[in-house]
Amino acid sequence: MPNLSYADRVKVTRYFELRMVDRPEIRPEWCMEVLARPVEIRQQSDGKYQMWGYIETAEKYLRVITLEDRETVDNAFFDRRYARGRSK
Repeated sequence: MPNLSYADRVKVTRYFELRMVDRPEIRPEWCMEVLARPVEIRQQSDGKYQMWGYIETAEKYLRVITLEDRETVDNAFFDRRYARGRSK
């Protein structure tokens, strides 16, 4: 499989593309997994959504932040402090 960029596999913002330069360990397919099967979703006050998913191979929770459409990824990072089901 050729090495595809995020934009080839997931709808992303320019901000996201810039952030991923510093996070090469985060794979596009992991973002797609979280979008398809999040374990939790929260809407932020600015209308964006936070979605979490557990990435088995990394043994960590990945937080993916999308625009209001819940498809365009704006940010993604491993969330060390996430506890499933906790309240804000």
